Amino acid sequence: MSDPVIQCQQLSKSYQEAGSQVSVLKGVNLSLEQGETLSIVGSSGSGKSTLLHILGTLDGATDGSLKIKGIEVDKLSRAKQADFRNRHMGFIYQFHHLLMDFSALENVAMPLLIAGKSKVEAKQIAAQMLEKVGLAHRVDHRPSELSGGERQRVAIARALVTKPSLVLADEPTGNLDKHNALKIYELLNELNQEFDTSFVVVTHDLELAEKLGRVVQLDDGVLVEYQGANGVKHA
Repeated sequence: MSDPVIQCQQLSKSYQEAGSQVSVLKGVNLSLEQGETLSIVGSSGSGKSTLLHILGTLDGATDGSLKIKGIEVDKLSRAKQADFRNRHMGFIYQFHHLLMDFSALENVAMPLLIAGKSKVEAKQIAAQMLEKVGLAHRVDHRPSELSGGERQRVAIARALVTKPSLVLADEPTGNLDKHNALKIYELLNELNQEFDTSFVVVTHDLELAEKLGRVVQLDDGVLVEYQGANGVKHA
């Protein structure tokens, strides 16, 4: 049996602020299997984004252990962490963070170029991924020429173009209206089925969160059982 995509034990994070210690995460235990989708919900300040940044090796924990695909990524050098992210992870943010002077195709091709693909191969693969997210007709458009929903689709294509094992998404529909937000979640589920990619999505939208496979809740830095609006408990 293969290692879980994510396995963290007793993950904690604290900061020194105004001479006192502030605990953001308190002994988080979490495991995620390949192809599993997970939403993390919680109020503002509960530690959701902090946990996501640690899972993505963009920040370090104060205590505890973290393995991604069986690798103790928290013990890797910063350079090796960056290489690991490029090969095994994709990221989607509330603000798409696209390069405004580049076309949709060039934006999506960027991770492949960083990974050492030739320009021709990178653009070919990027075009295929843009087709997957329904933007084959927009490959040459710059972000300023795209709608909010289209920009986020480009960001999703960019996150998936290297076929990562894990995609981490921080409020990926926070800037979209309900209609486009729903379409993005439908797209995430479709891509999960097609590529067997694991998704961890941080969101404040409980209705959308429940459209993914599993939901957990962060409450003041502690991971707790989530009980949906319909009264059904989620493990």
